[in-house]
Amino acid sequence: MTEAYNVLYTISLVVIGVLLLACLIRAIRGPRIADRVIAINMMGTLIVITICILSFLMNEGYLVDIAMIYTMLSFLAVVLLTKVYMGIYREKHRREEEKKHA
Repeated sequence: MTEAYNVLYTISLVVIGVLLLACLIRAIRGPRIADRVIAINMMGTLIVITICILSFLMNEGYLVDIAMIYTMLSFLAVVLLTKVYMGIYREKHRREEEKKHA
């Protein structure tokens, strides 16, 4: 039974690796900034899932704590990217409004 779980974990890690590659391609190619931010968020989620699967596979409980810390860092990174993007977006529209009124 343990061998079946190990095979399942290994297959899951391979599938998640392929999904990470697909998210990386989406983050690089875009076409919009929103697509890139969502891809980065999804990559963070997949990495957390990978760490949790490795925790079960290696029987190491501390990896779950690392996954929780990584979750918080990933969330903060996405919030920061969104905040920067919104600032750039608002500045662009402010300049366009100034050009219309000038």
